[in-house]
Amino acid sequence: ATAMTAFITKAMQVSGKGDFEKEVCYAIPKEEREGVFQAADWKREAAQQRGFKVLDPEALTSEALAFWQHLPGRRELEAQQLSPAENKIGSLRLRHFPVDHSIYGAAAFAVETSSGWVVYSGDLRLHGGMGHLTKEFIEQAAQLEPTVLICEGTNVESSARISEDEVYTNALRAVENAKALVIADFGPRNIERLLTFRQIAEATNRCLVILAKDAYLLQAMRYISQQVPLARDKAIAIYKDAKARLDGWERDVRRQYRDKLVTPEQIRQGQDSYILCFSFFDINELPSLMPRKGSIYLYSSSEAHNEEQEMDFWRLRHWLDRFQMTGVGLPVEVEVEPSKWEIPEGERGLHASGHAIGPELLHLIQQIRPRVLIPIHTEKPEYFQQLERIGIKVRTAKEGETLSFP
Repeated sequence: ATAMTAFITKAMQVSGKGDFEKEVCYAIPKEEREGVFQAADWKREAAQQRGFKVLDPEALTSEALAFWQHLPGRRELEAQQLSPAENKIGSLRLRHFPVDHSIYGAAAFAVETSSGWVVYSGDLRLHGGMGHLTKEFIEQAAQLEPTVLICEGTNVESSARISEDEVYTNALRAVENAKALVIADFGPRNIERLLTFRQIAEATNRCLVILAKDAYLLQAMRYISQQVPLARDKAIAIYKDAKARLDGWERDVRRQYRDKLVTPEQIRQGQDSYILCFSFFDINELPSLMPRKGSIYLYSSSEAHNEEQEMDFWRLRHWLDRFQMTGVGLPVEVEVEPSKWEIPEGERGLHASGHAIGPELLHLIQQIRPRVLIPIHTEKPEYFQQLERIGIKVRTAKEGETLSFP
């Protein structure tokens, strides 16, 4: 992994509650008790850190390495050093290329096989703050004259893109019109979006309030990139929610940033002075905040992708109605086509996707010029069939099927 990806996984596991985050960076020893495998007693067994190989070891400082080997809380950590990744997978040469994406640390890869280079795009875009990285990848991948390009197609149905600058302009207008509290809902690891709302907070004389887990993530990422802000930034504060018990990492955050903590009571008393970085899963804080009339919930993330997310939007709207908050940029169910959710026409432009649009992907593929394209991570693989006209063979991967290349 890139160093940034490794440190994001650590922050996700330490501060996260989801299934994916639980065992990515380190594993908790298991033991069988009453016929069920359960986590071993923390007093007897140390957590076992996984062996990460880092593609850009030059990004690691002594402070970063110390952070990597520290596990906040009561459980001890059987730490492993981050080791430099070799430029090989077995006997095959490996190259990696940093690319622009909504999550820092994203990369494309290339592996040299007996049939030629196989290039994998990963998730990428050209319209973000680091679009030049994707352009450099395209140029370098083309020089490899690859046999196969495995390319993402998440956003092929879009023909128009929204830049982060446009998100800033549209979100700034919405915040300027808000008379009381502003809640901004965006991806928890989208640091470029966080920087956008930090700018908006400064422009509107508000304070950007993040959660403790966001502060911990920023701290982890800051070890790798100085572009990442710290919670100590003058425009940022940390939400001090009421909890009966704090995890070790939370105690560390509150201790380190005690002068940056802001309580629900403070926010309730000065609602026009804050922008809260909350999501649907933090909405149960509303009874503590009691938003006044004129408060807005600004949604700056992707639309619903599945039935569970559609239900989340349905619940969210009921919460907002209960507290008389105005939703801005929230997807609504299209009456003429039930189960399809879209953002109202006048409220679009509050989210810049982490993925290139269809025409950009076609241009990218034409520039790299592989002999064979395999589209993945897309619901519209047939979109790429048009490349057959210029001599690029398109093969669609099917579950359980092996693709071979001479």
